[in-house]
Amino acid sequence: MGNREKLLAGARRCLEEKGYLRTTVRDIATASGVSMAAIGYHFGSREALLNQVLFAAMEEWGEEFGGASGDFEELWAGKIRSFEEHRWLWLASVEAFVHAQSSPELLALLAAGQREGRRGSAAQLQGLPEGEVAEEDVRTLGSVHMALLSGVMVQWLTDPQAAPDAREIAAGLRALAERVDPDARR
Repeated sequence: MGNREKLLAGARRCLEEKGYLRTTVRDIATASGVSMAAIGYHFGSREALLNQVLFAAMEEWGEEFGGASGDFEELWAGKIRSFEEHRWLWLASVEAFVHAQSSPELLALLAAGQREGRRGSAAQLQGLPEGEVAEEDVRTLGSVHMALLSGVMVQWLTDPQAAPDAREIAAGLRALAERVDPDARR
């Protein structure tokens, strides 16, 4: 394993253990067994390295859950499990969103990731390949599902005992749909 790969692995460990904002250059160098200068040489900055690791982890998560379609409650039960199993990833992503408010480069990366996430969410819910999803569905179905994902994730990170489970999420969406369109009752 070369220094670049060691830095990626060390930065991943640091993200898992310390989070995005508390991970220092020294932490990464220590975890990877590589000099602090190597971070600048290979990645340009601590932030660039952490961003690469964070986005790779988000992509892994997307691949793990992106193909699952079918029953809505089963889909959400899996997402909720991921809030527990990959807690570090969700906390690091929240920290990155906060940090992005003072980092135009990170903000642009996160915005691009959200655009991809909306399309992926719409595709997953419709059981379609991403390239076949209509833009209207990306903007509506994908956007609402991403908002739901973010909101439920924050509830699970903050107060898991009171956060909604998959059945409650589905019931809440049905009740909301009835408020939006009273003729939607089944």
